[in-house]
Amino acid sequence: MSNRETRTEHDLIGDREVPADAYYGVHTARAVDNFRITGTPIATYPDLINALASVKEAAARANHDLGLLDQRRAEAITAACAEIRAGKLHEQFVVDVIQGGAGTSTNMNANEVIANRALEHLGHTRGDYHHLHPLEHVNLAQSTNDVYPTAIKLALTTGLHRLHTAMGALAEAFHDKSVEFADVLKMGRTQLQDAVPMTLGQELKTYAIMLEEDRQRLTEATDLLLEINLGGTAIGTGINTHPDYAASACTHLARITAIPVRTADNLVEATQDAGALVQLSGVLKRVAVKLSKTCNDLRLTSSGPRAGLNEINLPAVQAGSSIMPGKVNPVIPEVVNQVAFEVIGNDVTVTLAAEAGQLQLNAFEPVIVHSALKSLTHLTAACDTLTTRCVTGITANRTQLEHTVRNSIGLITALSPYIGYTNATTIAQQALTTDRSITDLVLDTGLITPERLYALLQPEKLTRPRHITKEPGPRTAATDNAR
Repeated sequence: MSNRETRTEHDLIGDREVPADAYYGVHTARAVDNFRITGTPIATYPDLINALASVKEAAARANHDLGLLDQRRAEAITAACAEIRAGKLHEQFVVDVIQGGAGTSTNMNANEVIANRALEHLGHTRGDYHHLHPLEHVNLAQSTNDVYPTAIKLALTTGLHRLHTAMGALAEAFHDKSVEFADVLKMGRTQLQDAVPMTLGQELKTYAIMLEEDRQRLTEATDLLLEINLGGTAIGTGINTHPDYAASACTHLARITAIPVRTADNLVEATQDAGALVQLSGVLKRVAVKLSKTCNDLRLTSSGPRAGLNEINLPAVQAGSSIMPGKVNPVIPEVVNQVAFEVIGNDVTVTLAAEAGQLQLNAFEPVIVHSALKSLTHLTAACDTLTTRCVTGITANRTQLEHTVRNSIGLITALSPYIGYTNATTIAQQALTTDRSITDLVLDTGLITPERLYALLQPEKLTRPRHITKEPGPRTAATDNAR
């Protein structure tokens, strides 16, 4: 570093050397020194960088429309922003994602990178700010306090779209499996005890439905993110902006991003309120909880292969043990479980950070956006992984499933309306003590003919509503005593 060429920049703290080839400037350099926290720069989140560039471009266009920014500077700024939105210069966003100052260092990082690239478009060198200044021109009519929250909401909206798509693919994979296994009878369980029969298709379809329900909740959360406070500047009063700036900037931003953002009715309220972020985080937690429950079920029903339930087979994707030969673990559901745990923890962070806001600003939005973007990114990857590496390859152990149904005491529930609850209880107790099947014991009582019994135990009658028609069979001493 000592042999690297530098340029000198100045701020209220004093002079500071900045690498000559850097597009960032003095404010960013100081923030890098101050915030050595996570080792995760904001460049880790391209959606956030693209959102910042979109806001800056919208602001430049609005200021030009209002006669506050000359055409040459406006064109240079918008050209730089367009390049960043195309993926260039992202490595120049070097500030740690968690920082003090309510996101000021992130905004400064964006201002400086855009300014120095715009200077090159104008034919000047980086750092020659008297031609085009990061704050006077790039940040014109803006504050961190309206730029940063607006960029956060744009970035989260983009990430939500990807998660929505990934969840849709996972739901479709579960639906396809539910169709494939629609005729496979198995025992349902409550509290891990035998309950009543169902089909494997019914079991897997519930996971598809849960995902689709949560996709609807994501759509609702997205709508709340579309309300922005751009134009509110420092505390929402719009100080240092043209009366028409907020509306113009919002219009340009919607056009640039193809996201139908709208200006909040009250910018003072919108500047301090993190409610939409709390709502989003809560929905992500809901998704995580239900995904984790689904993966718990997959691990349980695939357990074994000899000493567990062994009802389904998950694809074998890697060896499971360094000491136990032949062992294969459910590593894909396990990794999704862990993502879910992380997301639930992130929600606690978001909740606390949102609650800690004071008066006209929430200073803790950096940790909110870091937590929310991590949750979005990891949930999306988890859904993709669960779909492609697990669900699409699930197979059913039909012989094992048939055996458990045939030998389950839970079958007696299906017969209870025909033989009476008391008789059914007696037969269930006998099955437990004698290890005989429910069907054999029912036939012994003579309460139902063999033909009627087998008809009642058809899969289509065991797994859906049906009309109950009692047909009393022959009475025996055993049944008389039971009554």
